[in-house]
Amino acid sequence: MCATCGCSGRARLRLVRDGEVAGDLAERHGHDHEFHHEHDYEPVTGAWEGEGEEEERPHDHARHRTVLLQQKVLAKNDAIAANNRAWLRDRGVLAVNLMSSPGAGKTTLLERTAGDLAGDPRISVIEGDQETALDASRISATGVSVVQINTGVGCHLDAAMVERALYTLDPLPGSVVMIENVGNLVCPALFDLGETARIVLASVTEGADKPVKYPHMFRRADLVLVTKADLLPYVDFDVARHAADVKRLSPDARMIQVSATTGEGMADWYSWLRLSLPVRG
Repeated sequence: MCATCGCSGRARLRLVRDGEVAGDLAERHGHDHEFHHEHDYEPVTGAWEGEGEEEERPHDHARHRTVLLQQKVLAKNDAIAANNRAWLRDRGVLAVNLMSSPGAGKTTLLERTAGDLAGDPRISVIEGDQETALDASRISATGVSVVQINTGVGCHLDAAMVERALYTLDPLPGSVVMIENVGNLVCPALFDLGETARIVLASVTEGADKPVKYPHMFRRADLVLVTKADLLPYVDFDVARHAADVKRLSPDARMIQVSATTGEGMADWYSWLRLSLPVRG
């Protein structure tokens, strides 16, 4: 259980085809596939508490045990993520982890992307939400393969959940797997999923202060998509300030302004995807 957010419980995986739930994968285990590891499939949850503290406070043994447990949990997650990453690399599959606050436009971006690219490159999607298959149904309606992960009270995806979803999707070499993480600017940043790249979406409607308020999320970003750019004339969003804050936190991260409604910046997004595809062999 995350001591910070309190999330726990077993994730539910569902296959969605043509906008409808086609099967419940909750009881399916991956011990007979290429990812085989000696672990169970309890969702890996945890968060850093007291990071950077070098000495234990008196009578604070419970807190110390909590920190050690969280470190162990994250280490287990990282081991599974490393296997995910190696498997994806060997197949020449690009896996991107889309992270943002709720409502920043991740699903809308994926709908537009799937429609515009029309299979070049081929896309499959892992959809993360606490409940429902609403977003997975939207994505499935575009014709791409999608697996819905419902985390229950969990506020993020972890490497074991993604491992099982990859087994179900079985992505083709040279394709792209889009992982739409649970809407949250905190815990998803802590959990390596085995992705090739991390993409943070920052909507102009939520203000320009998100990089300074949630620095860990932006510090680990490879690409920042400033979404809903068509609304810039109508909202108070300081583009220059936002860009400067992102640059300070992640000097190598690229920034692209996009609108999935008007198509602004989408060509640059597609170019980034194609250039990021790994070279097989």
